[in-house]
Amino acid sequence: MARLTRRDVTGGLAAGSALALGGCGDVLSRPLFSSDTHSSDYPTVAAVREMGRLLEERSDGRLSVRIYSGGQLGSERDTLELTVFGGLDMNRVNLAPLNAFAPETVVLSLPFVFESEGHMRRAIDGAPGRAVLDALEPHGLIGLCFYDSGARSFYNTRRPIRTPDDMRGLKIRVQNSDLYVSLVEALGANATPMDFSEVYQGLMQGVIDGAENNWPSYETTRHFETARFFSVTGHVMAPEVLVMSARRWHALSDTDKALVRTCARDSVPYMRALWDARVEGARERIIASGVEVNEVDNIADFAERMAPVWERFITTPAQRRILEDIRNMVAGNA
Repeated sequence: MARLTRRDVTGGLAAGSALALGGCGDVLSRPLFSSDTHSSDYPTVAAVREMGRLLEERSDGRLSVRIYSGGQLGSERDTLELTVFGGLDMNRVNLAPLNAFAPETVVLSLPFVFESEGHMRRAIDGAPGRAVLDALEPHGLIGLCFYDSGARSFYNTRRPIRTPDDMRGLKIRVQNSDLYVSLVEALGANATPMDFSEVYQGLMQGVIDGAENNWPSYETTRHFETARFFSVTGHVMAPEVLVMSARRWHALSDTDKALVRTCARDSVPYMRALWDARVEGARERIIASGVEVNEVDNIADFAERMAPVWERFITTPAQRRILEDIRNMVAGNA
């Protein structure tokens, strides 16, 4: 695959209207450039590849996607900035870098906001998900769809976590996120923000006692080799999101906008099938390796400690409406 540099994509800004052919910009003169920090075989990358296939097929070759995976264009924060300013057409990103300017995205990242994977998928496929995607447009981004990012659980080197009290005093690595710091501290552990690439060494050297992530990440990073206790809390099920630059979006005809949305939406079941198979395979291999895996005694005991976290991060009427819609889905009212 050809490599695209930051200079290549930022140079696209100078091209301006040259990116479109015809007075209304019905046809792009090149593929849509899309970035992903995940590796080329990751389910989100495969899903965008499938979206591109559908787009090319349904537009008779007028529209297509070229993916630059593996962080070729930089971190998610770097590529997100490029996307907002129109130097990059599409981007698969985590919700965390969106939290600062689109508070609605925080709702989907709340601990224990979803009661199950099915609940999460109903919410992001329904009105709550649409509200979050729509909230991105004033900030220069068009939200196309959500992709699964798995249920995150705790793992550590010292003991099984069965109750919140078992977390007391543990040094737990978290993302550089105020929300994750608050989550871990509310459970009585010591939150330690750390770059993901440093976690394995941190576990080996005792700098941290544990971390939290999904099954595939726990396996592929080989964290299971030293952190031999995996406790299934499923405390966060925040999805990832595929966004498009509003500048590129507005260069499309209405017909092509609808086509892009439809192809993005149709890539979601494809991604979920790949993701579910990946999770199950990782889980089976982890258990076979001898890791001690346990369910918690009562998940409600963990969720109840999140009240101050929710209160701190849910502050706007728009956030509260989305949260209420999500909770109503559990009650069967939506």
